[in-house]
Amino acid sequence: MFKTRKDILFTILAGFFITNAVVGEMIGGKLVQLGPFTMSIGIIPWPFVFLFTDIINEYFGKAGVRKLTLLTVVLIIYAFILLFLGMMVKASGISPITDEQFNAVFGQSLWIIVGSITAFLFSQLTDVLTFWFIRKHTGRKLIWLRATGSTMVSQLIDSFIVTGIAFYIPGKLSLVDFINTASTGYTAKLMLAVALTPLIYLGHYLVEKYLGKEEADQIVDASAVESTK
Repeated sequence: MFKTRKDILFTILAGFFITNAVVGEMIGGKLVQLGPFTMSIGIIPWPFVFLFTDIINEYFGKAGVRKLTLLTVVLIIYAFILLFLGMMVKASGISPITDEQFNAVFGQSLWIIVGSITAFLFSQLTDVLTFWFIRKHTGRKLIWLRATGSTMVSQLIDSFIVTGIAFYIPGKLSLVDFINTASTGYTAKLMLAVALTPLIYLGHYLVEKYLGKEEADQIVDASAVESTK
């Protein structure tokens, strides 16, 4: 089924990327308190989306991330369609989960769905461009800079788009509250991205152990040539 270790690696990374993104969308309606920040529980899987984005960027380039991003958007929309169909079917009288419970968990508003999908799409595409802009000017060194730098830019866009579409446009937040909420969310994501920097190096180490340093270097170099044209 898989011809090379590179094919297997992409499948594994893609699987974790898509799973974290879809789960992040599904559980995003629950809010938790993390110190001074009120955040969506999606803060658990989303940092790993950033992590896998950076690793896929490094080894599979712009084309790999763009294709995977578009596929993930389609799958997220598909998942929401299935959930809406599930909400339309009445629960049995013996069901341990009532319609009200099911709908309360999975019945996110249309504005939140549109906002989160739009933010994901634009932030991922921005991440790719920023990552390879930094990579072009720094070469193979400074992994932390291109990984964290691309996340800084992409999550700024993500935070303001999702908050703007989900809450400001429908009139749920004033302009001042919109800016404060988006800024707070961005600050928390940025702090988390910096904290996860060691995992980026761990990911590179594991990939090199799996592929072998020589093959890993060849894949990285080929990806860089294709992505920085």
